[in-house]
Amino acid sequence: MDRLFQLKDITVSLGERFTLNVHNLELRPEKIYVFTGPNGAGKSTLLKVLSFLLLPSSGQLWFQEQQVTSESNIRNRLRRLVTLVEQSPYLFSGSVYHNLAFGLRIRGIRGAEQKRRIIRALQMVGMNRYLKCNVRELSGGEAQRVALARALALEPEVLILDEPAANIDRDSLEMIEAILRQLPGKGVTVIMSTHDSQQPERVGGQVIALKDGLLRMDQSFSKNSI
Repeated sequence: MDRLFQLKDITVSLGERFTLNVHNLELRPEKIYVFTGPNGAGKSTLLKVLSFLLLPSSGQLWFQEQQVTSESNIRNRLRRLVTLVEQSPYLFSGSVYHNLAFGLRIRGIRGAEQKRRIIRALQMVGMNRYLKCNVRELSGGEAQRVALARALALEPEVLILDEPAANIDRDSLEMIEAILRQLPGKGVTVIMSTHDSQQPERVGGQVIALKDGLLRMDQSFSKNSI
């Protein structure tokens, strides 16, 4: 498949002060894309559009050559392929295991397969020793790694992260970035946002710069298509 996402003449209006405009953007599978730009540039809004959590006000959004519409059955099916990790992810009360099991249970994954996925995901983020730990005892960096493990346990085709480097310790940051670099080789497309100007290079990502709701035309992003 040559094209994973296509956005054509997309606008998203949030009140009277902000509108996201994407004339033409194509994202391809098994790559890392990094949205950069100041606060209010539209990074989080665009991530929510790509997560199918926010419908465009106008324009066309395609995923795997299928047009995304307001029909709930289509969007719900596509959401199983795309997982968003928020900047400040919410963890449920209880154990780390309980947090990872929740989404798997909703998808009908139980028993040995559920346990396999949970243990594998926690091993990937270096948190397998925390299986029975209460999430309220975790540091900020540890909580972010559990949230990432929860997403990885779902085995998504697309992993979307909003500011994964925010408010975490250096060790957690280095581990998360190491994981992200490996994911395209495992068939996972990574789309993320950051304020860290050095992070795109560290994760080997293609920069997509936004400013005032517009994709910036520069040498690294000269045709709004990658």
